[in-house]
Amino acid sequence: MSPWFRLSCSLAPTLQPSSQDLKQMLESSKDSAKLDAMKRIVGMIAKGKNASELFPAVVKNVASKNIEDPNQLIRASALRVLSSIRVPIIVPIMMLAIKEASSDLSPYVRKNAAHAIQKLYSLDPEQKEMLIEVIEKLLRDRSTLVAGSVVMAFEEVCPDRIDLIHKNYRKLCNLLIDVEEWGQVVIIHMLTRYARTQFVSPWKVVEVVEEYSENNFYESDEEQKEKDQKVKDTYSMDPDHRLLLRNTKPLLQSRNAAVVMAVSQLYWHLAPKSEASVVSKSLVRLLRSNREVQYIVLQNIATMSIQRKDMFEPHLKSFYVRSTDPTMIKTLKLEILTNLANEANISTLLREFQTYVKSQDKQFAAATIQAIGRCATNITEVTDTCLNGLVCLLSNRDEIVVAESVVVIKKLLQTQPAHHGEIIKHMAKLLDNITVPVARASILWLIGEYCERVPKIAPDVLRKTAKSFTDEDDLVKLQILNLGAKLYLTNSKQTKLLTQYVLNLGKYDQSYDIRDRTRFIRQLIVPNEKSGALSKYAKKIFLAQKPAPLLESPFKGRDHFQLGTLSHTLNSQATGYLELSDWPEVAPDPSVRNVEIAESGVSKKLNTSSSSVTESASSEESSSDSKSELDSKSDSESGKSRSTTTSKVTTQVSVPAKTHELLHRMSGKGLAAHYHFSRQPGIFGDHMVSVQVTVTNTTDHKIENIHIKEKKLPPGMRMHEFSPIECLEPAGSITVSVGIDFCDSTQIASFQLCTKDDCFSVSIQPPVGELLLPVTMSEKDFKKEQGMLTGMNETSAMIAVAPQNSTRLVIIEKLVKAANLGVVPSGQDNIHRFAAKTVHSESLMLVTVELKGSSTAQLIINTEKTVIGSVLLRELKPVLSQG
Repeated sequence: MSPWFRLSCSLAPTLQPSSQDLKQMLESSKDSAKLDAMKRIVGMIAKGKNASELFPAVVKNVASKNIEDPNQLIRASALRVLSSIRVPIIVPIMMLAIKEASSDLSPYVRKNAAHAIQKLYSLDPEQKEMLIEVIEKLLRDRSTLVAGSVVMAFEEVCPDRIDLIHKNYRKLCNLLIDVEEWGQVVIIHMLTRYARTQFVSPWKVVEVVEEYSENNFYESDEEQKEKDQKVKDTYSMDPDHRLLLRNTKPLLQSRNAAVVMAVSQLYWHLAPKSEASVVSKSLVRLLRSNREVQYIVLQNIATMSIQRKDMFEPHLKSFYVRSTDPTMIKTLKLEILTNLANEANISTLLREFQTYVKSQDKQFAAATIQAIGRCATNITEVTDTCLNGLVCLLSNRDEIVVAESVVVIKKLLQTQPAHHGEIIKHMAKLLDNITVPVARASILWLIGEYCERVPKIAPDVLRKTAKSFTDEDDLVKLQILNLGAKLYLTNSKQTKLLTQYVLNLGKYDQSYDIRDRTRFIRQLIVPNEKSGALSKYAKKIFLAQKPAPLLESPFKGRDHFQLGTLSHTLNSQATGYLELSDWPEVAPDPSVRNVEIAESGVSKKLNTSSSSVTESASSEESSSDSKSELDSKSDSESGKSRSTTTSKVTTQVSVPAKTHELLHRMSGKGLAAHYHFSRQPGIFGDHMVSVQVTVTNTTDHKIENIHIKEKKLPPGMRMHEFSPIECLEPAGSITVSVGIDFCDSTQIASFQLCTKDDCFSVSIQPPVGELLLPVTMSEKDFKKEQGMLTGMNETSAMIAVAPQNSTRLVIIEKLVKAANLGVVPSGQDNIHRFAAKTVHSESLMLVTVELKGSSTAQLIINTEKTVIGSVLLRELKPVLSQG
């Protein structure tokens, strides 16, 4: 077979038919040709191409009688294409097509009619009333295939028309278990809103019972019996309310996280408090999912755990932080642990928090210190213990930990300052060593606020800070001014001149905020002719009793948003958010949900018999639909599905010892760095290449705070940096791991390797062989995959092989060292096969070495990634040629 013939064959499927060809296909007498044309037109519209000239042919197919009968897929595809043409002039025709499709015998066509409703409404909102009639008709449909789609159309077009749901409420509850997962989520959210408007609150029963719990001394026994009867009759759950709770409960076992989350929010918003706890186990199960699912689930648990601790207390250990968790997950788990803290478990949690404070993740360590402060505020029995622990952290080497400790201690001391004068003195001594502005400002505020408790230390602190005033951060300068003002009012004899000196410095400061505050304070505390009546109250203003701050959960105010919604995640009302209404004081008439007797008497019997017929028909039609959908996707996903079914990732046996220089010791002022590719899959993520970086201190002094800064990466590339190295001793060496997503390219990843004092620009460029992960597969599978990757997906070259490189063991050793390839068993001595997949896109890379004689060989590479294939071919050619 000639290469030109193979090239033309490989290009054939990509050729797009012209508009004239599509018209002919639509006018064909064959259903298959019409269906193919419909699919291609949908594809054109999806890519943004103009398909308006095909409009008459499409409309003809929608209205044509000979298409209406034989094939449901053609009718549905025609409607999908028609509703995708965004031309206002065709609105009446589209409306007619939707009405006809809503009465179609096939549930699949009716499902597509429901999808078309949303498209037509977005094109022309004036059609709302007519569309509501179609929605009302489709809501009566008993097919599980239609239910989810029509409820979605209802939510988009007329979510306020609750009256349309009344007659269909019980049917939707009963069908829910058999609806597809996407439809289940939509229906559950709609029924949650519906239930909040139709049923009374199941939460008030406890309050009512408490109100009548005490017997009035003067009441007779008869009166008391009447009251007891009133308590018993206060609340009884509506049977329809119970029906919804009962029919959604089994969905907590769903494999779909969105369905479990939807049922959980329904129970949270609708179920009696004693029954809501059934969702906790299912939510905890979702914490084994990927990090995105964990994030959403933990956010919702954090909101729940504020109001109802008992729901998640039995699962306390499930929220312990793992070292592999990303920072966002760690912070949410910490939030939940803090919400669940009580007298019984606080000692266990504090031991856990002590470990978290030592974490290399400084953002998480700071959040842990805040959590300890909240526990100290909420549980008075451990306030002193927490305070002493935070004071111990003030001697920590890490500035961020110290700064956060100071801020939290400041808040705790405001609750009972009289008992902690020694701590204030201790913090004043640390002022010389702390450099973080927020921490310095907090210490100065404490000393100023309680200056009368430390009369000897406060003036000295003002003296020291006056020296460094011009070099301080604006936040610190403001607190120095406040400290001077408070000491001027309470200890004028010692600090009058010092305060005036600080005010003069502030008068000429570069920041207008500092200059304004200086003028304000001078007029207020130093009386003169221009001073107003306000200066008389200077002491009351500056030394007024300040209320202690409230250490609250950031999730406290989120419960007014419906759980599981985007608005709850963002803590801000998103576009399209539908608010949950308050429970009605008196339940509306429940008879509106009754189906008429004549109808219900017959349908109850027919329901059981006819539903099985309907469901079997719908399952048949949905299976044929899924088949057509799969066919349309097969071209785009075939490579990925093949790689997953025929191969699996393995760990390479030979790791190359070759290291590359990242930073020379002369350029790095004594700091040297080298790197090599460890070939370990999935350390930082499925798409990242693992790089081992060895950092060496060649100086005779410590190098502190070695970290990565200012990453300059090409678009699409990502980098997972290592945690900062606090200190590296002289002649010391340490190896850390970095993950880089090179996006299947050999582009350079540039960044800065920094120490406490310097930053050095460095870069990592991968050989193409390190962008692969080895896979194992049989020879049969290899040949099958290779047969599918021919034509433009194949590159080859003849190479001269050195005599010592012609044995099997040497070929394997040389190639595996040059590229991260897996060895495929071969039944022929002269053919050697290797397989791998690219780290980022998981595309197969098949390498074949076929010996043609003692000194020549053909090197063949088959892959969808033709650029990488050609680069790999170029890199492997000299491997076997050289001795």
